[in-house]
Amino acid sequence: MKKLLTDLNPGENARVTKVKGGGAIRRRLIDMGIIPGTEIKMERYAPMGDPIEIKLTGCHLSLRKEEAATIEIEEIGCV
Repeated sequence: MKKLLTDLNPGENARVTKVKGGGAIRRRLIDMGIIPGTEIKMERYAPMGDPIEIKLTGCHLSLRKEEAATIEIEEIGCV
């Protein structure tokens, strides 16, 4: 079963396996460094669940849920 970034809980780590979709959203994610092989840590969800905050390569990013739902991951555990 494929997992999406939106499936992670705060504190969990994952590795990007695929950025789905096309167009402007996919380009934006790739430009931010979200590419296959990148490790991501789920930081937190906003109180209403959107946006979410992630950390990758020392940077904190906020993503809308619709953007995060295009990112396939494999979990690599907690720290």
